[in-house]
Amino acid sequence: METILEFSHRLLKTAAQQGDTVIDATAGNGHDTCLLAHLVGEQGKVYSFDIQEQAIINTQKKLEEEGLAHRVTLLQQGHETISQVFNEEAVISTAIFNLGYLPKGDKSIITLPDTTIQAFEGVLDRLKAGGIMVVVVYHGHPGGKEEKDAVENYLRLLDQTSFHVLKYEFINQKNNPPYILAVKKR
Repeated sequence: METILEFSHRLLKTAAQQGDTVIDATAGNGHDTCLLAHLVGEQGKVYSFDIQEQAIINTQKKLEEEGLAHRVTLLQQGHETISQVFNEEAVISTAIFNLGYLPKGDKSIITLPDTTIQAFEGVLDRLKAGGIMVVVVYHGHPGGKEEKDAVENYLRLLDQTSFHVLKYEFINQKNNPPYILAVKKR
């Protein structure tokens, strides 16, 4: 069995192709942004969002170290602005969210149910057929359970004729282990 990180990366590798436009909705420390930049190649584009300046700095540094900065647009703004950044005709092949807080950062700054669902809507409206939105849910912090419940309730109601929604989790781990929700557009 694959770990949560391995499985999330496999999903990204399945959906993101050379030349695609993709989104890292929570830049964090830049790991997913860099992976996506490798996957889309020279002709593709990654848009990486984060409200925290430190996350943008961390991601920029990692991109520069890997020679990938030219493939990425870093946006120091909330992921709920996806619909403002992309017009209605934009086509996204892949998006990833890591819900919770910035690892080794300010734990009082967290993703929130309302803005996360608003971001989902922005992605899902632009996701191409066969495209995948990956959501890694970290919920063992104050506010995490509320966001987890809201996100699951929202995704559970997506029309099954338009979307497949998967939950991947380890049920015998303690201390609120993260899990994956993945949405594939039909």
